[in-house]
Amino acid sequence: MPVDSPETLQAGALEDIVNDRRRSSVTAGKGLQQTTAMANDIAHGERYPTADELHGPRALRRVAAPIPWSVYTVAFVELCERFSYYGTQIVYSNFVSRPLPPAVGGPPGSNHNTGAGGGSDQGVSGALGQGTKTGAGINTFNTFWVYCVPLFSAYIADEYWGRYKTICISIAIAIVGHVILVVSAVPGVITDTSASFGVFMLGVIVMGLGTGGFKPNISPLIVEQIPLTTIVVKTLPSGESVIVDPTITQSRIYHYFYLFINIGALIGQIGMVYAEKYVGFWLAFLLPTLIFLTTPAVMFWGRKRYQQKPPSGSVLSKAFRTLFYAMRGRWSVNPLRFWKNTHDGTMWASAKPSNIPYTQRPAWMTFDDAFVDEVRRGFAACAVFTWYPLYWLSYNQLTNNFTQQAATMTLNGVPNDVVNNLDPFALIIFIPICDQFLYPGLRRMGIQFTAIKKITVGFWLAALAMVWAAVVQYYIYKTSPCGYQANDCYNDDGTINPAPLNVWIQTGCYVLIAFSEIFASITSLEYAYSKAPRSMRSMIQAIALFTNAISAAIAEALTPLAGDPLLIWNYGVFAVVAFLGGFFFILQFWSLDKEEDALNMLPEGKIVADAKEIEDDTYAPEPRTIEEKR
Repeated sequence: MPVDSPETLQAGALEDIVNDRRRSSVTAGKGLQQTTAMANDIAHGERYPTADELHGPRALRRVAAPIPWSVYTVAFVELCERFSYYGTQIVYSNFVSRPLPPAVGGPPGSNHNTGAGGGSDQGVSGALGQGTKTGAGINTFNTFWVYCVPLFSAYIADEYWGRYKTICISIAIAIVGHVILVVSAVPGVITDTSASFGVFMLGVIVMGLGTGGFKPNISPLIVEQIPLTTIVVKTLPSGESVIVDPTITQSRIYHYFYLFINIGALIGQIGMVYAEKYVGFWLAFLLPTLIFLTTPAVMFWGRKRYQQKPPSGSVLSKAFRTLFYAMRGRWSVNPLRFWKNTHDGTMWASAKPSNIPYTQRPAWMTFDDAFVDEVRRGFAACAVFTWYPLYWLSYNQLTNNFTQQAATMTLNGVPNDVVNNLDPFALIIFIPICDQFLYPGLRRMGIQFTAIKKITVGFWLAALAMVWAAVVQYYIYKTSPCGYQANDCYNDDGTINPAPLNVWIQTGCYVLIAFSEIFASITSLEYAYSKAPRSMRSMIQAIALFTNAISAAIAEALTPLAGDPLLIWNYGVFAVVAFLGGFFFILQFWSLDKEEDALNMLPEGKIVADAKEIEDDTYAPEPRTIEEKR
């Protein structure tokens, strides 16, 4: 997506924004600015900061706003949804890849009619027996499907239904999908491999439709419970003046939102892999369904308590029309010429109503200049997300290849698909440490660990995790009784003949991935929310999620690497891709990183019913960028 470099909001423009906001908050009759962002941002005893209070030696300490209880109820709904989703997804790999235990002569405690692997050290549950490549392919398809659906559901939420209604309908669809998964694993069905496979895939598709409808809407809903939209100065009871920063507030909310996600994932995954191993797949699919059935009651409780932004009609079409209007006369088949045309500092300014005579404005241009600034910021965020598929390639190894790698090592009675719970366990420990100690400590040292920097570090930590996995895989091949065919090395009783390596040597992979999530995955939620036009938050969130689908499509093409004897190459390729992704990411967006405060302070754009209303300069805010002031 094109982003104007010369037009970007640098330090001088940031001071202009601060001054404009301060003047508008005390000047009567300013219409747009006073009746929208101003009324929401300024509370009793608060004011906008000066440029010196924002930056420099006398800069004020930045803190988060108080978090209301409604935020935690939304987070609980997400916890239950993630319990249900990860609790079922964690067993997909064994369900598809491994065969049913033998009806006669299987490991002690195994059950041919339920797929339970039994109580022996190396007993692994299974059902369909399709092999590791098919298992990886279905997990990849599931990821692709779950992260394509959000584009549709976000459009419906932003344009027609609103987030709350879309979430409720998505929950109903996901419950139906859960029930179908349970049916695929009941004893009368699971032993008929063909029937079980068909019902299972139907359940995956239906559940993915519900999950995909839920995901892009729940994360904006939780932050919308905080009314603060821009930075303000507040005096604490101690007498200290501090800056209450919505970015820090959003970061804190999303960190604890992610904490709730991983509490749900951890409990769901650990519980379900033991249910799968000792009872069978039907119980591993049933328990998440029962937990998920608690969410409709919570959403019903919050129907009149949650802050709900109504749908905005044709905002998405206006955003794209604005983009194409700004691009008039700038297209070129010459890449260098195209780059210069879209980065000459005038592109977005040319689409602002205040710069277009009323008689020449298109009929659809029923918005103000601030809306154009928001759209520019939203497309800048989309440009940031274009690199994320390279990150998700590494992250998604958790759900398939890491699980099968564990099965080829000495388990000592631990289910092979319980080990990857080290990831949510590490997140539960390290998220509060980052929020309470790491980030405040960096701020006290004057280090602004901004979103762009966090994302870059996340890429590089994911690369290190893949290096660790490649080394582990090398030693598996070196020590396995079957050498480079470690995944097909079975004993006579159907158990795996493992490499003499303790499964817990995978710990480094999961801890590194967990840290990478804190810096890359959580930050993507923050960035999608804070940079999206307020009327398009679900859609920008969906675009951020859609990068998972792109990653899954790429991974599908790389499925031949996801089996013996090429698994070392599999992890090595992803390590290189993640490292290079982080390098080129920071290279491209280093200048955007300097705009962080300015972008976060843009006022909310106004959309009206009739373009004639824009003719009144009430709806044309004062210039905010250096070029506009010229």
